[in-house]
Amino acid sequence: MRVSAKGKYALAAMVYLTQSGHDTVKTVARISEELNISKIYLEQVFSLLKRAGLVLSTKGAQGGYRLALLPEKITAYAVLKACDQSLFEKAEPVLNEGHQALNHVLDTVYQKMDEEVKTSLESFTLSDLAEKVSGELNSYMFFI
Repeated sequence: MRVSAKGKYALAAMVYLTQSGHDTVKTVARISEELNISKIYLEQVFSLLKRAGLVLSTKGAQGGYRLALLPEKITAYAVLKACDQSLFEKAEPVLNEGHQALNHVLDTVYQKMDEEVKTSLESFTLSDLAEKVSGELNSYMFFI
């Protein structure tokens, strides 16, 4: 499975918002700077996330984006589905009509694979991912 850059950036930005606090508003410029992601590209990502109902925007000098739902309610699947549609497109038959039985069997394989990917991605919430990041940061030992 190949996740696009847009999907990866979306997931990273959403985990960043989660780490900042559920009601904290962050500008695209700030997120771009913190995560070292192109601001223009990130604006496109947030447009898709907003359309999917995953973030809310606030206009004005204190404006920016915040999570629309609690981080426990937003899954990696929801984020990737909002920004990386090609991951979830139904596989088209590759063989001509003379091989319908084989196409049908292959379709069951692809369908099962799609179900497994969806189930796996739905098992990760933004809250889970933010906790894992915190755990990683806390696991490093520093010696002076």
